[in-house]
Formats: sequence, structure tokens, C-alpha cells
Amino acid sequence: MKIGIIGAGHIGGTAARLFVEAGHEVSVSNSRGPDSLRDLAAALGSKAHAATVDDAAAFGEVILLATPWRKPEALPSPARVAGKVVIDAMNPYTATGGLQDLGTSTSSEETAKRLPGARLVKAFNTIYFEHLATRGRRDLPVEERHAIFVAGDDAAAKRVVETLIEQIGFAPVDTGSLREGGQRQQPGTAIYNRPMTGAEARAALARGG
Repeated sequence: MKIGIIGAGHIGGTAARLFVEAGHEVSVSNSRGPDSLRDLAAALGSKAHAATVDDAAAFGEVILLATPWRKPEALPSPARVAGKVVIDAMNPYTATGGLQDLGTSTSSEETAKRLPGARLVKAFNTIYFEHLATRGRRDLPVEERHAIFVAGDDAAAKRVVETLIEQIGFAPVDTGSLREGGQRQQPGTAIYNRPMTGAEARAALARGG
């Protein structure tokens, strides 16, 4: 697949490498412009290139959002992602490290409002970037792999993301809708940044985690 990466820091840059290793093409971007990403793109090899945010979004069949949630200006233009599967790896941290009070809403629901028409899936927001970088195990049965949680309202979009997660060596675990599943994946919850296998993750969710 062609995957556009918006934000090439710890999560975005790591995911880009894993997607390339799984055989996908990636376009990496950030708010500083493609010149700042030439070295990263070169290190990723021939299946990667640096681009502007909007060009990366236009390139991708799937888009990964890995920018600070508090900076909506870093997102691509809504028209560039309309109808596409968009993976939201962001968490609603403030500039001081606290969490934005969203009332009964979730950060992904708010992101969906910013990108109307996108097929939004919450994923990659609960995993520590070093675990993402080192714990992928394509040689293990899926349920024995490190879990990556997924939430969304579009079942077909979730399946696309779950397949990508399996291809890079992790276990996709569905937490539910953007509302309920997104709440389960928020920072501070029982499953946030907690290493567990797919089987352990499903058991934790069954216990109400």
C-alpha cells in the first residue's frame, strides 16, 4: 500500500520504518517541510520519500497522524484525506503535559470533526515508541504478539488497520467504537502504555480494562 505519514517523530518515524520493512511505500512529512526529512527518507530506502503534509496525505491510501493533537494546524487539508483510512495515533496532551478536558467526547471524535469525510481509526496511541520499534514479532502467532489497540466506527477501515498491524508483527485488538473504544485507549487507562500480548489484552478488556 501507499501510506502517508503526518509527523515523523518517535511514533511516525518508527512506523514508517516498519511499514517499509513490510513492503509498503511511505511518504513522510512534518510541519518543518520535506528538507528536514531527507536523511530519514534516505535511511528508509527506495520505498520512502519526503513530502509536504498535504502531498503526503494525497499520496497515501492510508494516512497516519502522529503530530501533537493540540496543533490542528499540523493536520492535512480535509479534502486530501476524504474517503481515506486515517489512523489517529495522537493523544490530547496539552503543552504542559496534562490532558485536555474533552467532556464526554474523545480526542479521535474531535479529530474526526477536523477531518470530515475521513475514515478514522484510533491506533498506535497506546504503545511506547521503543516497544513499537523493538517488539514486532512476525514469527509469533498473532495472539502471542505485543498488542496494539484499535478503535473506530468503520468496520472495513478497522480491518485495513488491523492487517497493517499484523504485517509489522503486532496483535491488533479491537476496543470498540471511537467513543467507547477511544475512551478505553486514553492516557491513564488500564491498557495505556502497558505491554501485553494480544491474548492478555483481550482478557483485560473482558475484565473491563
